[in-house]
Amino acid sequence: MSVHNDRLRALRERTESAVTPGEHLSRAELADLVNAWVYKHRGRDVELTANYIGKLERGLIKWPQRDYREGLRAVLGAGTDAELGFTRNQLTTANVEDVNRSEFLRTSVGVVAGALVTPLTWPPLNSRPIPVPVAVGPGDIEAVRIAARLFGAWDHTYGGGVVRQAVAAQLQHSAGLLNARCDPSLREELFGAVGYLGHTSAFMAFDAYAHDDARNMFRFALACAEEADNWHLRAKVLSSMARQEIWCDNPDSGLTLIELAMVRSDRLTATERAMLLTARARALAKLGRVSDTVRTIGLADEQFSQAEPANDPAWMAYYDAAQHYGDTGHALFDLAVHGRFGNEAASRLDAAVRGHTEPYARSRAISGIKLASLTMRIGDPDQAAQIGARALAEADTITSRRASDDLRELSGFAQRHGRREDVQELRSAIHHRLKIAPR
Repeated sequence: MSVHNDRLRALRERTESAVTPGEHLSRAELADLVNAWVYKHRGRDVELTANYIGKLERGLIKWPQRDYREGLRAVLGAGTDAELGFTRNQLTTANVEDVNRSEFLRTSVGVVAGALVTPLTWPPLNSRPIPVPVAVGPGDIEAVRIAARLFGAWDHTYGGGVVRQAVAAQLQHSAGLLNARCDPSLREELFGAVGYLGHTSAFMAFDAYAHDDARNMFRFALACAEEADNWHLRAKVLSSMARQEIWCDNPDSGLTLIELAMVRSDRLTATERAMLLTARARALAKLGRVSDTVRTIGLADEQFSQAEPANDPAWMAYYDAAQHYGDTGHALFDLAVHGRFGNEAASRLDAAVRGHTEPYARSRAISGIKLASLTMRIGDPDQAAQIGARALAEADTITSRRASDDLRELSGFAQRHGRREDVQELRSAIHHRLKIAPR
């Protein structure tokens, strides 16, 4: 049986109503005040109701989402969640209103509480691993964030191949922090930071084609995001999971993951919505749904036009105009090679190549290879050879299995023009890079 939350009810009844002087706050008025506070201070629309307040006071919901807790603390003048009577259950316990979402996660992507135990199955690389502290503080959490940013920057520039084992070892250590003692006020930050590192490690594994490891770590990162009640990290992880499935020729699974990520997209920034819509477009293009692809790209463009980078989480810094052009260009590529929207696809890929800066060398190389392939397929093969040669030079310091496969695709498109000298030179250079025997 649930235990009534008398602390919350007492705080509400101790607070005077602004609508009816001399009376205490009603549940409906408290809900409206919290909704207004969240909108003003967090820029998000939430829908707290009198019925939900009643569930909180009856103890049916013991740990509401972060926006609600912050708003309730502010409106009722509470310093901590404990003063509101909120208690956090163990990892295996879900709030009443989270049950459907959690059940969907379990059945769709295999996210269970056990995913929080460890993100990897192999033993630590070091026979004497760094000990996990007995108690976790703000400095430990910031160290995890710094590691995620550093490894992420390396991945964007050089690809995931070389340091993948190093970041995996760091993730193993960071995952151990989840079992250490931690002040309740820092717990969500801890899970968010470890989830951020988990996503970075997972994407590097995906880039290196260690797909099982990537899926394992993505599920771990998603479980962390859920535990932290971090909708932004949740959207990013699901987006990357979708991209992996789309890349692995499972566009239908990718589309399902994107639709899950877009639940309550009003909580996300415009940049995040654009990111999700471009992934959705890529899945739709793979499925051959031409009109849906084009319509979704239009929606992504609209969202990106409203982007305010200052509002985005740290891991979204990569999603600038060049990234948007590249992602939408990749989606149109799958239509363009079949004779649809070729000029638009080429224009967007070209804008991506021109716009990507040095820290995003991998993205620039991949977009350049795709542009060369498209030009080789539907345009001037000599121009395609020039674009391909530049992209191949860009890829020289990058260890990315995805980039390597794109080079193989370019070589395949170039084969029909193999008698041209510049095309022959490009194919020979690609084969030398990939160590493919000449035909």
